[in-house]
Amino acid sequence: MRKLLIILGVPVDDLNMAEALERLEEFIRIGRSTGKSHQIATVNADFVVNSLHDPELRRILQESDMATADGMPLVMGARMLGVPLTGRVTGADLVPALAERAADRGYSIFLLGARDGVAARAAQILKSRYAGLKIVGVLSPPNTSILEMDRAILDEVKAAKPDILLVAFGNPKQEKWISMYAHELSVPICIGIGGTLDMIAGITKRAPLWMQHAGLEWLYRLAQEPRRLWKRYLVNNTTLTALVIREIWRRRSGAIGVHEELVPGRT
Repeated sequence: MRKLLIILGVPVDDLNMAEALERLEEFIRIGRSTGKSHQIATVNADFVVNSLHDPELRRILQESDMATADGMPLVMGARMLGVPLTGRVTGADLVPALAERAADRGYSIFLLGARDGVAARAAQILKSRYAGLKIVGVLSPPNTSILEMDRAILDEVKAAKPDILLVAFGNPKQEKWISMYAHELSVPICIGIGGTLDMIAGITKRAPLWMQHAGLEWLYRLAQEPRRLWKRYLVNNTTLTALVIREIWRRRSGAIGVHEELVPGRT
């Protein structure tokens, strides 16, 4: 049974890191036995705001097998709406935790995306941190549209037969690519991880813990890459806050219903 919070029409699983890892392991067991692929999204304010004017992305998020709360603005928005989340499971935290679990349990990983050389560097670092980690593929294809991407990418992933595919194309490209090809790949879990490989490789730095806990990690990231991230953080975070405030007003006026519900888990 999945416990979901519906945040402005986007479902987010209410779980902590331990629960997320347990569910991912269940997906791997199912995928290994049936060939089913499970799509996982790490949802932040950017996802929610983009989904408002991108019906395809909205559908993908609504149909995902697991959607974790990645950004503090999303966590704070849920709290404002009166449906606080149990925890925050970011891509930057999930990937190392999953790599450690994979090394311990013998799961294999394929890294797809990021800039040339970044994924390879991240793979070296992960293998040095977690003894026995099996990284069965690393590929950083040219930055083109989904339809222009070489289908040889699919052949390489299928030949490697990973248990876990980490896709670092950025949102919404990574979510749409996974949705388009997951059924062909038969990889048990496919996760869009955005810029996580850049963080692991040391290209970008993670905010200090006090900024993470204060909900200011976005500000730290913005200071590092202002030209690339200003819209994502300044515009989309402001838009999310404004939408949450409007939603609160509508709830109090009786115009909408409850935002929390229990739904059966997908198997």
